[in-house]
Amino acid sequence: MDSRNGIKKWGFQGNPELNASSISVRGVLNQLFENLDKEDKRPIIPLGRADPTAFPSYQTTRLAPDAVADATLSYNFNSYPPTLGIADARRAVAEHLSKDFPYQLSPDDVYLTIGCTQAIEIVVSVLARPNANILLPRPGYPQYEARTSCSKLEARHFDLIPERGWEVDFDSVEALADENTVAMVIINPNNPCGNVFTYQHLKKFLEVIHLCPWECLDQLVPVLTLGSISKRWLVPGWRLGWIVTCDTNGIFQQSGFVEGVKNYLDITTDPPTNIQGALSQILKHTKEDFFSKILITLREAADILYDRIKEIPCLTCPHKPEGSMVALVKLNLPLLDGIIDDVDFCIKLAKEESVIVLPGITVGLKNWLRISTAIEHSSLEDGLGRIKAFYHRHAKKE
Repeated sequence: MDSRNGIKKWGFQGNPELNASSISVRGVLNQLFENLDKEDKRPIIPLGRADPTAFPSYQTTRLAPDAVADATLSYNFNSYPPTLGIADARRAVAEHLSKDFPYQLSPDDVYLTIGCTQAIEIVVSVLARPNANILLPRPGYPQYEARTSCSKLEARHFDLIPERGWEVDFDSVEALADENTVAMVIINPNNPCGNVFTYQHLKKFLEVIHLCPWECLDQLVPVLTLGSISKRWLVPGWRLGWIVTCDTNGIFQQSGFVEGVKNYLDITTDPPTNIQGALSQILKHTKEDFFSKILITLREAADILYDRIKEIPCLTCPHKPEGSMVALVKLNLPLLDGIIDDVDFCIKLAKEESVIVLPGITVGLKNWLRISTAIEHSSLEDGLGRIKAFYHRHAKKE
């Protein structure tokens, strides 16, 4: 502390690197909520956040809270967990994911995290080194952008093409990758686009990157799988995720990446021990009809969104959501009077109609909107009806 001239000068200040990180979904939504008209007595329609758990149609299976209660009441999960996660929980994740893998994963391949957000933080931090770059999709999930900025990695963006169902633009990928590229991010099912990459498209993607036949890729390409129970089990507040190394040649081990992940986990906090204790029961014993019912509900919501958007001339949805709770919708500004851009559209929509929609700039695509279908169908219909009324109020007069 410097007190010369009678003025106290403190030695600390805010970290400007955190301010320089990309716009966060949470931060933008908070700003939009601040613009709501408190005099509007209609219910707020939250179409900006993909968290449906407040609505009766999107409740987790009863088995999940029962498993957490059993783990808690057993008194076996009150202590700090092991650094990498409870052994039984790691084994359950390995067995669960191995159903879709060509080989059996080991529990040693699994590292438990506080949701997928912490998994992203850990992976990006461990990969960071001077002059390194990482390839990110545009549009993309902003958490990758934020962590890349904080870790001083160079972000290079390859495009997803809306007219082709948000497929990867292979030409942009080839132009970006070089000897300093440490990773490429593929989000599948995709947030924010709502699409699901086909097996054939992923195959072509890897062949373009590595210029080799598909048959040899499992011998060359180490893959990290990041995931969580948040959306599939409708429990995002439980904050349990994982990093899984898919690497038959041990490249992650040899490169020091695995050691870096372990070191990071040594100095960070852990997922709740009782949730870890319940994970095996949740993954192994959730009945298939739970997932089937949720998928039907999501498919119906996607149909409502896709059909109603056609009735709003200033909006275009190039691709119906396939495996996600969100869709990207293009904003046609020339049809609107007094609307500057996507942020202005969302602020005025919140103020005039009490409808919250996420501006596309948040996910890297200016003058688009990300609309969530994670809401009751009647509320989705109401929200889209209000957006239609907003359009007619602001439509340019010919």
